[in-house]
Amino acid sequence: MNKPSVALFGTGLMGAPLAERLLDAGYRVVVWNRTAEKAAPLVAKGALLAESPAQAAASTEVLITWLSDQTAIQEVLFPAERASVLEGKTLLQMATIGPEHSRCLQDAAHAHGAEYLEAPVLGSIPEARAGTLLLMVGATKEQFAQYRPLLAVFGQNIVHVGEVGQAAAMKLAFNQLIAGLTASFSLSLGLVQEEGVRVELFMDMLRDSALYAPTFDKKLLRMLERDYANPNFPTRHLLKDIDLFIDAAEQRGLTTAALQGVRDITSLALAKGLVDTDYSAINEVIHPPREDK
Repeated sequence: MNKPSVALFGTGLMGAPLAERLLDAGYRVVVWNRTAEKAAPLVAKGALLAESPAQAAASTEVLITWLSDQTAIQEVLFPAERASVLEGKTLLQMATIGPEHSRCLQDAAHAHGAEYLEAPVLGSIPEARAGTLLLMVGATKEQFAQYRPLLAVFGQNIVHVGEVGQAAAMKLAFNQLIAGLTASFSLSLGLVQEEGVRVELFMDMLRDSALYAPTFDKKLLRMLERDYANPNFPTRHLLKDIDLFIDAAEQRGLTTAALQGVRDITSLALAKGLVDTDYSAINEVIHPPREDK
């Protein structure tokens, strides 16, 4: 298909590398961000800066949202006076939101005469820059076929999960595992350290077992050195996604007691000022530093 012009709303940790991938692939890219200065590096690379969401939408065909939540997307794209601007456009929602939230945005898009599909991703900033994200798509079969070339700019593992809402649910299922695995690893690592067991011995045996997950090694050094700077995924986003999962799961009659405990830990981490640190900072709550050490 001919490369459509693309507007990208939200040029933060993940939005910026996605925009760079599109520019490198030869797409015409218009960017909008609440803080325009944050989009300056993309403009230097060839993106066009929109002064308003309406301007971005009016000048492009596909609108990619990488905004914080459903409320932000609703406020940016769906005020009543913007109805005519969205007509005939395609809204591609890529951020992490709840399945019901995504279905509500689909209804709003259709009411404005626009198409809608979702494509949340698994991966972080390094994968976004390299174009190796895993993409979960909620769309019709026709939409999936039409927009797959565009999605392939971001990653080659592109899965059509099903209809809108189902990809959002799968994304939350993965992020719930991020929360649970990180909390469990921190707790196990903490006991090993407090008992004086060699961490290297613990990790060697763990890696050889069925219990191992690669994320453990990715977070090991951060936890040992208590260095949570320069995050790919900050703690505040982890709390947001935990809340989204709990809301979606409880709507389906699932028991979320175990995750509620992880939520409490994550909330305490934010209260300790660890809002914009790497999410492995929940280690500071699970295994707090001792003054006598």
